[in-house]
Amino acid sequence: MLNKSGLSMESKISRRIIGFLCLIFLLALVVIFFRVKAQSGLRTYTENHAVLTVASLITKPGPSTEEIILPANVQAWHEATIFARTNGYIKKWYVDIGSRVKQGDLLAEIEAPEVNAQFHQTEADLNTAIANQELAFITAKRWVNLLKTDSVSKQETDEKLSAAKATAAMVIAARANRDRLRELVNYERVIAPFDGTISLRSIDIGSLINAGSGTNNFPLFRIVKSNPLRVYVQIPQTYMNRIKSDMEVTLHFTEHPDKVFHAKLFETANAIDAITLTLLAQFWADNPKEELLPGGYTEMHFKMPLSSKLIRLPVNSLLFRSKGLQVATIDNNHKVVLKSITISRDFGNEVEINTGLQVGERVILNPTDSIFNGQEVRLAPENKNSVQSEPTKI
Repeated sequence: MLNKSGLSMESKISRRIIGFLCLIFLLALVVIFFRVKAQSGLRTYTENHAVLTVASLITKPGPSTEEIILPANVQAWHEATIFARTNGYIKKWYVDIGSRVKQGDLLAEIEAPEVNAQFHQTEADLNTAIANQELAFITAKRWVNLLKTDSVSKQETDEKLSAAKATAAMVIAARANRDRLRELVNYERVIAPFDGTISLRSIDIGSLINAGSGTNNFPLFRIVKSNPLRVYVQIPQTYMNRIKSDMEVTLHFTEHPDKVFHAKLFETANAIDAITLTLLAQFWADNPKEELLPGGYTEMHFKMPLSSKLIRLPVNSLLFRSKGLQVATIDNNHKVVLKSITISRDFGNEVEINTGLQVGERVILNPTDSIFNGQEVRLAPENKNSVQSEPTKI
């Protein structure tokens, strides 16, 4: 019984030792497993962070059109400052500022007694010249008939014929002088040269006026025709080749914030101003309600066509190197390729690339200064938010 009990005790101790050793072995395996896993994770982390992760975008064609905003000046279709053509006093005026007139309407009357007297004198001079002409022709005709019978000399006959021609010339001169003064008398009636609106009246009854538009003379009226309107704009030389004969634009006025007015190209100066380097263009705009006033300022909005080869990039994609302006692109093997570019225009937050890039290339955003050709990179998740180009305002 003792032997059996002793053997039983030893057997139990052996089993416990074996169980304990197995437990230690299992714990060792667990520790080794987690250490190997940690080392593998560290290796993967190190490898992942050894490759530069970059944000990028794929180049796309720029917009087919762009909106250009230029300051423009609105002018009347016709505008005339009316001066007196004869000296005198204002007898009466019939229109005031804001009056709408038709072509040929009477605006004012001038009283010019000196001109009227001169006109009557020229009429009398013309009648005298006509009477002298008739007498000279009758006399010349008689002397020609007497010459046929040798009753008078040929010399005296020639003198009579010359006198008749001289009186005829005097009649022509007297009639021309009469017609000139008749026109001056007609100018006593000031009439409207075209349909329009009176924008200025600087006379009153009894005002002394002088003919002409000299420094000592003042205008009687100013008349404007504001339907349609002329709109003048200076277009920078950069956009000159985009101006088409059928171009239409929109006009925006601060006094009409909720309205947009349309205008069409009428003509250009066909020459660049050497000082401003701009092209003067004239547009016309309908103004049936005459709600737009000439002489004002407006913003002219152009829809300019753009080349499909032009690419726009954000400025944070540019690299300033000794070789010039560059961008970092990524090839199919996730390798960096540096490319030199040229910029056609700078919009502030974006630039327009003229040469050096093609549509569909992947460009790195915010590239580091140490980036180099052939460097392997990893792509970060793409940002879906794209930069919206704003209208170019000049």
